[in-house]
Amino acid sequence: MSSTSDFKQLPHKLLAIPGPIEVSDEVGIIRCPHVRALTVFQVLFANAAPVVSHVSPDFVKIFGDAIRLTREVLFTKQAQPFLISGSGTLGWDQATNLVEPGENALVLHTGYFGDSFSDCLQTYGAEVDVLKAKLGTAVKQAAIEEALKQKKYKIVTFTHVDTSTGVLSDAKSITETVKRISPETLVVADCVCSVGSEEIRFDDWDLDIVLTASQKGLGTPPGLSIVLASQKAIKVFETRASPVTSYYASWKKWLPIMKAYEAGSPAYFATPPVNLIQSYLASLKQMTRASPSLEERFRQHREASKRIKDAATELGLKQIALDPAFAANGMTTLYFPDGLGASDIIPRFTQCGVVIAGGLLAEIKDKYFRIGHMGASVVDAERDDIDKIIYALQESIREARSQKA
Repeated sequence: MSSTSDFKQLPHKLLAIPGPIEVSDEVGIIRCPHVRALTVFQVLFANAAPVVSHVSPDFVKIFGDAIRLTREVLFTKQAQPFLISGSGTLGWDQATNLVEPGENALVLHTGYFGDSFSDCLQTYGAEVDVLKAKLGTAVKQAAIEEALKQKKYKIVTFTHVDTSTGVLSDAKSITETVKRISPETLVVADCVCSVGSEEIRFDDWDLDIVLTASQKGLGTPPGLSIVLASQKAIKVFETRASPVTSYYASWKKWLPIMKAYEAGSPAYFATPPVNLIQSYLASLKQMTRASPSLEERFRQHREASKRIKDAATELGLKQIALDPAFAANGMTTLYFPDGLGASDIIPRFTQCGVVIAGGLLAEIKDKYFRIGHMGASVVDAERDDIDKIIYALQESIREARSQKA
C-alpha cells in the first residue's frame, strides 16, 4: 500500500452536492509539544487501511477517541454519543427511544425532511402535529410558542438545515422557546446537513438530541449514523414505561456498547464499521486538533456561501430561502431561470467538471437545483473548489440562456 504522503484520489469531477461531499486527501499533522513525534492522519487513507478486529486493543482506542472527539465538534462535555453503522436516517429511529406510543411530538417543517421525520415518528406510534413554515422560511417562534401552550409535547423536532430547501432554522432560538414554555419537552435537532458547516453549541443551547451523519460537513464517506443525547434525554429513555419498539436502534442495546468502548473495553451488539470509524476519527482530528479551528471553519463556510449566493444574484437567479437569515452556509438552492430546466443546466455543470443536484421537494422538484459547499471544498483553499463552482454556475447559466435566445 502507498504511504500516507503519496495517497491521492484519482482525478474526478468535483462533487458539489449537499452530501456526500468531497473527502480530503490532505495529510494532517499534529506536532506534540515536548515530544519528538508526529500524529499523522488522512481521511481516505484511514478508510483504506487493513481491516482490524472490532475488539482489538488498537480499535478500542480508535473507537473511544472517536466518541470523545465527537463531543468536541458539538461543544459538549456531557452528551452521550452514539456512533452506529447506518445513514443519517437511522438518527430518526434513534430519536424514538424518547417517545412512547401515544405520546405527542411536534415537528417543525421546513422541507422534505420534516415530512420524513414525521412519518418515522408515526411509524413508532407517536401522535404527531406538524408546524409547516412558508416555503423558503423557518417556523416562527410565535407559532412554536402558541403550539406549546395548546398541548403538552414529549419532543419537538426540527431540521437545522433541510437539504431539500437549503433553509436554516435558528436552533438556539427554537430551544430557548421550548425550554421557556415547556421545560420538560425534549428538543431534537436533525443536523445531518449542518454539523461541521454551521455553529452548534449543544451544552450552551441546551439541546437534547443532535442527530447527524458522516458524509456531509464531517467530511467522511457515507455510512455512519452519529447521535448525541443529553443526560436529560438518557434519563427519559431509562425511565420510559414501555419497551423500545425498535431493535437495531434501541439504546438498550447501544448505550452499553458506547460506554464500554469509551472506557477502554470492547463490547458487542453488532459489528461496527471499523474502517469508516478510523476515517471518521481522522476527520475529527483535522477539525479539532489542526488548522483551521472549528470557529475558523464556521467563518470560512459563511464566506464561501456568500460568494456563491452573490454570484447567483448577479446572474439574476433567485434562492428558495426568502431571506439571508434562512439561508444555509453549507449549501445553496436556486430556482432555474425562466424558460430553463434541469436538462439545460445540470449537464452543463457536469461539462464544467462539477456535479450538482436537482430538486428534491415534491411541490417544486423540477423548478430548482442544489449546490453543496461544505468541508474540504471550503476549508482547503489550495483546491479552488469554490472558484470552480462559481465558474461552472456562470458558464452554465450563460450558455443555456444563449442557446434559448
